[in-house]
Amino acid sequence: MTATRPTPITQKKVAAFLKPRPKDSHKGMFGTVTAIGGSNGMVGAAILAGRAALKMGAGCVHIGLLADKMPMVDMRVPELMLYPAHEALQSIPHPNPPPKGEGANVKSNSSPSVLLIGCGLGRSLAAQKLLYDALLLDVPLVLDADALNIIAQRPDLRGMLHTRKAPAVFTPHPGEAAHLLACKAEDIQRDRNAAARELAKRLGGSVVLKGAGSLCATRDGKLHLNQTGNPGMSSAGMGDVLAGMIAAFIAQGLNADEAMLLAVHLHGAAGDELAKQQATLGMSATEVIEWARWLLNRMAPK
Repeated sequence: MTATRPTPITQKKVAAFLKPRPKDSHKGMFGTVTAIGGSNGMVGAAILAGRAALKMGAGCVHIGLLADKMPMVDMRVPELMLYPAHEALQSIPHPNPPPKGEGANVKSNSSPSVLLIGCGLGRSLAAQKLLYDALLLDVPLVLDADALNIIAQRPDLRGMLHTRKAPAVFTPHPGEAAHLLACKAEDIQRDRNAAARELAKRLGGSVVLKGAGSLCATRDGKLHLNQTGNPGMSSAGMGDVLAGMIAAFIAQGLNADEAMLLAVHLHGAAGDELAKQQATLGMSATEVIEWARWLLNRMAPK
């Protein structure tokens, strides 16, 4: 029997996830994102993720860094709060009682804390301990980059994924997907549909298999194909930005699948807007954040 083809992601579909903000809004209504990563030489990865989360509307963004000599402030975006990684992890607020039904939208006046881990994390023992501690927390998770590589090499941590109640989103590129499925990147690319479905099954969450035509596998086993993006987005930091965007939308009350689909579409669409400005060569992740915010505000209901 032929497998069902992925459903294209459209702007109309993802724009419907957005709701107008009430006039009496405050930052506590739009969640807190905590991004853990940024080991020596990779501080920028965690900061990019945090910047993206802030610019996509999260109420507060905390960044926990592993680097021995971490900055005290992001001078370009001082609204971000920077801490040593273990302090940031310990400061995550206790979650509110989850709504009934997995993946349900948060309807209360206080949106959830979301933990993003992996951007520039590295694979040191300290990084592995942080990931272990993160998996014990009953908060929504976005796992990217080295968090995925650690899970691939640690079956005990992979097993912990299936005991968690809170939703998780995984964002592997083909190389990371190959590590997780114990195969080669060529095998992933040969049948991306099957790989995305298998990843969602093994990891017990929502999955973005990144690449040209990113595939999103939702918790119910359905596949969605992204049609935005261009070759100019083949540059450092793009994945960190995407992870931060997903976390921000979960923090604001979208369920994990909605946040994933909206972020993936918007991320690629921002790159397409840059391409229209003749900025394909040398396109940066920082520029994508700014264009994504512009597009988000055009999509959002007034």
